[in-house]
Amino acid sequence: MPTVSARIVTALLPATTEVFGVMGNGNAHFLDAVMAAPSLHFTAVRHEAGAVAAADAYHRAGGRLAVATTTYGAGFTNALTPLAEAVQADIPLVLVVGDAPTTGVRPWDVDQSLVAKGLGATTFTVSAERPHAVATAAIEHALHHREPVVLAIPYDLAAVEAADEESTAPAAPAPLEAPSAEDLRRVAALLSAAERPLVLAGRGAWMSGAGEAAALLADRVGALTATSGLGAGLFGAHPASLGIAGGWASDRTAHLIEQADVVLVLGARLNQFTTRFGHSFDPGARVIQVDIAAGPTSPVVTDFLHADARLTAEALLAAVEPRREDRRWSSTAAEDALDAHDARDDGDPAAPDGRLDPRSLCRALDRMLPPDRTVVQDGGHFIGWAPGYLHVPAPNRLIMVGTAYQTIGLGFPSAVGAARALPGSTVVLCTGDGGALMALADLDTFVRTARRAVIVVFNDAAYGAEIHQYAVRGIDSGPMMIDEVDFAAVAAAFGARSATIASLEDLTAVQGWLATDDDGVLLLDCKISRQVVAPYMQEIVAVATGKR
Repeated sequence: MPTVSARIVTALLPATTEVFGVMGNGNAHFLDAVMAAPSLHFTAVRHEAGAVAAADAYHRAGGRLAVATTTYGAGFTNALTPLAEAVQADIPLVLVVGDAPTTGVRPWDVDQSLVAKGLGATTFTVSAERPHAVATAAIEHALHHREPVVLAIPYDLAAVEAADEESTAPAAPAPLEAPSAEDLRRVAALLSAAERPLVLAGRGAWMSGAGEAAALLADRVGALTATSGLGAGLFGAHPASLGIAGGWASDRTAHLIEQADVVLVLGARLNQFTTRFGHSFDPGARVIQVDIAAGPTSPVVTDFLHADARLTAEALLAAVEPRREDRRWSSTAAEDALDAHDARDDGDPAAPDGRLDPRSLCRALDRMLPPDRTVVQDGGHFIGWAPGYLHVPAPNRLIMVGTAYQTIGLGFPSAVGAARALPGSTVVLCTGDGGALMALADLDTFVRTARRAVIVVFNDAAYGAEIHQYAVRGIDSGPMMIDEVDFAAVAAAFGARSATIASLEDLTAVQGWLATDDDGVLLLDCKISRQVVAPYMQEIVAVATGKR
């Protein structure tokens, strides 16, 4: 008879091919069953947080469900930060964990279900009678509600024989929510009457497949287009595309977005970053949000449609008439709109302190990196550079695990998940020195996993976000500093190629390799200045100090 663990694996087989984890007492039997399943691939990460972060990034890059696994107790609690991130970012994944035995808790057990509930994740605990049914219910919950779930295996049940269960067909996917006829008429009328319409799309538009309909709709009504950070690349190189709105917008982009009188927001949550703390749009603009959320997600929203982004864009496309050429904002603003996202400060070859200007560094890297790239972004002050300067082909090519929960240190394991989801792409991991040190264990995993990758360490020998938010207000900067680490030497010790980049001229030594499709991992230890402050950080400081 199959064991409880084997039954769980059988339930997982139709839904996934990827498992990321660290083996321990609580999941040893489960992983033994995973290794016996030919269609499952297991990636051993070096820290439990890395298991969840990798599964999260795998879904963001590839659109498919992944499984993370840890042991009970300390293994489970080590994974809480990326689990909280996945909850807040609406990422479906299954975290399979060991748990206290059915006979009662031991001294090293905690109430894992209660801990997970506090983060917003639902726990499904298997029994010997129904392990397949419980595992299937967990998978369906994750996919239907777009959230991570915890699948717990009591320690004394992992290797016992499971009872026979009747097979049940997977539940049908929930139908997509279409906009009402009344909402369609109202929004179509607003778009038709708008003088300066803007279509802003986010990750939800990408996930629903709304990209083509959104672009056609924008063309039909003469709208400019923009994206949220998580929707980057959705509109490609279209001349009416402004690139990313909000904190990564160039001055020209921000100025055009502020002129819009009607903004149609498709599948974007409109967080404080996208709205620039409520200042992205003209106060008199009609901001129409289309999302599957229960209600509007920002105070700037004036009209909300609970509906699928693709169905809404397609319905609006059929409901609006083509706009006359002389009334098309995308034509009259074409000269300003063209390459607006790139109309930003290129920076200087070096900052006043002699260290690298991150703007000119990113410009140089953008020219050298292959077009088929997947940019993985860790958290920190330096997040202001790569998404604004490095072009990405599509929304699933800019992976930012950590931004929803405002954490750092998930870069290396996120890159592992992206490398498994998109093995043909060059993975470009951008991390800071603080985040890199926090996640250093999974540098090993990334070097083992990635076919081809470039790691860019923005090394300013500090926690830059804290320097720019608090040191400027007189708070002692001592705890904000980091002794400068030789990441090039560290990477070499892990088996990667490496180079120290102290000036733009140092890039010539690696330019040839960057232009090839050779396999391997290259780490660039880039000595960045702390004197160049990202525009989004300037905005945060201005709001915090009451200057905006």
